[in-house]
Amino acid sequence: MTILGHHIGGERVPSTSERLGPVRNPATGEITKQVSFAARDETDRAVSAAREAFPEWARTTPIRRARVMFRYLELLEKHKSDIAAVITEEHGKVFSDATGEVMRGIEVVEYATGIPHIMAGHYTENVGTEVDSWAVRQPLGVCVGITPFNFPAMVPMWMFPVALACGNTFVLKPSEKDPSAALILADLLYEAGLPKGVFNVINGDRPTVERLLEHPDVTAVSFVGSTPVAKAIQTGGIAHNKRVQALGGAKNHAIVLPDADLDTAVDGLMGAAYGSAGERCMAISVAVAVGDIATSLVERIAEQARRLKVRPGTDPEAEMGPLVTSEHYKKVTSFIETGLSEGAELVVDGRGVQHESYKGGYFLGPCLFDNVTPEMRIYKEEIFGPVLSVVRTDDPEHALDLVNNHEFGNGAAIFTRDGEAGRQFVSRVQAGMVGVNVPIPVPVAYHSFGGWKASLFGDHHMHGPEGVRFYTRLKTVTSRWPRDGSRGASYSMPVQN
Repeated sequence: MTILGHHIGGERVPSTSERLGPVRNPATGEITKQVSFAARDETDRAVSAAREAFPEWARTTPIRRARVMFRYLELLEKHKSDIAAVITEEHGKVFSDATGEVMRGIEVVEYATGIPHIMAGHYTENVGTEVDSWAVRQPLGVCVGITPFNFPAMVPMWMFPVALACGNTFVLKPSEKDPSAALILADLLYEAGLPKGVFNVINGDRPTVERLLEHPDVTAVSFVGSTPVAKAIQTGGIAHNKRVQALGGAKNHAIVLPDADLDTAVDGLMGAAYGSAGERCMAISVAVAVGDIATSLVERIAEQARRLKVRPGTDPEAEMGPLVTSEHYKKVTSFIETGLSEGAELVVDGRGVQHESYKGGYFLGPCLFDNVTPEMRIYKEEIFGPVLSVVRTDDPEHALDLVNNHEFGNGAAIFTRDGEAGRQFVSRVQAGMVGVNVPIPVPVAYHSFGGWKASLFGDHHMHGPEGVRFYTRLKTVTSRWPRDGSRGASYSMPVQN
């Protein structure tokens, strides 16, 4: 059986650790590979490789770093189907969805090719008499990315292309549930001409993360995952003087007003709630139906949900694949049981999905709850599965209050034909990413991704301009070239004159 090691110093290396974890095919439940959990010294080797490579890579001109990104872009386009196939095998999402994931990562690489322009500083002549000032952004050093199972290619590519283009070196710790995509991404980077040691992949679990957080040569940490872990990452990183961006959980709401186009709303909610089996931080898990539209909305969603094709991700006709692990399956189904015990109405029950040829798979069909209230656990907590809760209200203001009063503030959407209602929602909603008749408002690569409240810990969002700001630090220079003779010492605060 294949044992996945690490990618250190420009090449794949076997692990010396005896600690292994299973990599399963979620459609069958079978162990297809094993992944090594790095020992402390292996983690240190990855960081050392990145530290040694940093000075030369930082001195490399931005245009040369951009050329590596251009070659990388070409290779990703060539191998996107290969990457998508391994994502489907290890995560379970349908192949078309996996391909879309890779494409959204490629978009960030495209953005990174423009780094010579993006990192350009600014210069001001004569801020004072014969005094000039300018500002530049410079790389940080060794950066670390800790990424989740739900997007094993896209989320890493939301981090490292920007970090590398800015002149940093990088150590990626992918999810141990689906680690193969990260190793392929590393292979292609070096095929594109990246100098040895600039990018490294270290597989592992909690001890590996803890070592990366405390390592004195690590300068910055990017994380995507659950809110409890995001809090711990921020706390641990800051305690060791790291720059940290930690993106946490979500409970994204979509408000459906009475004037909404019902077809648009239903289609949007179906994709946003059940795409990728709901294992998305930008999934819509709560629909707030305002007024008389509620009953029709629930009926239409239920009708489509019952027809949804839940099959292995390799099936060309599949619309939704299995959940990632048996543990996660148990967690999601326990939430369904909780919802029933709390008094919510389970309109569509997806727990009976089975496949004759895939009896060991972690399949759960779409689930739809109606008459959910804010006091229920299924409303408060992130489920991260194909479970959509409908909350009914007659008051648009109450609908907005529900979004704004929730612990999480990752994304929010509204369906309406009313321009003023849409404008007010955009202005007042407490969420980092907002959609108007767009159910999953994930920003394109040249904007930035991130939530508010308990969905983000740290000051910067990912990729786009915010990503550049996170992976660089500002240096401002004030200079004067002396003429013959001293002007004499001054003991007053300098002012412009």
